[in-house]
Formats: sequence, C-alpha cells, structure tokens
Amino acid sequence: MAKNAIAKINLQIPAGQATPAPPVGTALGEHKLNIMEFCKKFNEATKAETPGVIIPVLISVYIDRSFTFILKQPPAAELIKMAAGIKTASPIPNRLKVGKISTEQVRRIAERKLPDLNTYKLDSAIRIIEGTARNMGIEVVKS
Repeated sequence: MAKNAIAKINLQIPAGQATPAPPVGTALGEHKLNIMEFCKKFNEATKAETPGVIIPVLISVYIDRSFTFILKQPPAAELIKMAAGIKTASPIPNRLKVGKISTEQVRRIAERKLPDLNTYKLDSAIRIIEGTARNMGIEVVKS
C-alpha cells in the first residue's frame, strides 16, 4: 500500500551545499525529519551538478517521518545567467542589455528544462526561455 504524504516541502538549495542551517533545518525540523540524513542524500544526488547552482527540490514527508525527494532542473534564469556569463540580470531589462546568448544556447537550456516546463514541445520551450532571457535584459542572437 502506498504511503500517504502528510506534507510537501519546496526548497531551493545550492547543489552539494545542503546543511542543517536555515532554510533546510527550519523547514525539515518543523516536520521532525532527520535533517542530516536529508543533507547527505541531497548532496550525494547533486554532486554531478556544478557546485553552487540552485536546485529546486520537492520533499514529500510521510506519517512515519520518512521522506522522499524529487530534484528539479535549475531555474531557467540561473541557466541563462550561466550561459551569458553574468552574475545578475538587468535592473532595467527593456533599456539596459547586460549580455547575449545564442539561439543554440537557448535550445540547450530549453531541452534541459523541458521536463519542468508546462509544455511538451521543444519549440514552445524555446520561446519560453527566449522570453525569460528578454525579461532579464539578455539579448538572444542568431547563431
């Protein structure tokens, strides 16, 4: 018989850097979970990622205080900033452009994010990523 989840927790944690400190400790401690066990499992699962990249995680807490978690792809904005080689997006996106990415980079980001987006078509995913880039003040150039 399947376990019933009593809570679902959404967190965004840097890859390989989960610690018992907030926000992880406070979110999991509220549900009386083994925080160190989660940190070890999360860090092990994200060791292949670039260290420090933000990884969204959905944690399901069960009545017997066990848990499972699902790792998502990094946010599109993080992937776009990495591709453009910038630290922050533009404070005035329509006037101040802070970087450029090629259509090939947009395609790679869209392919990576496709499972997490609300579309199953790659062309639609590309348009979503291009829109996010434009809203960040990053110009998409033809490659």
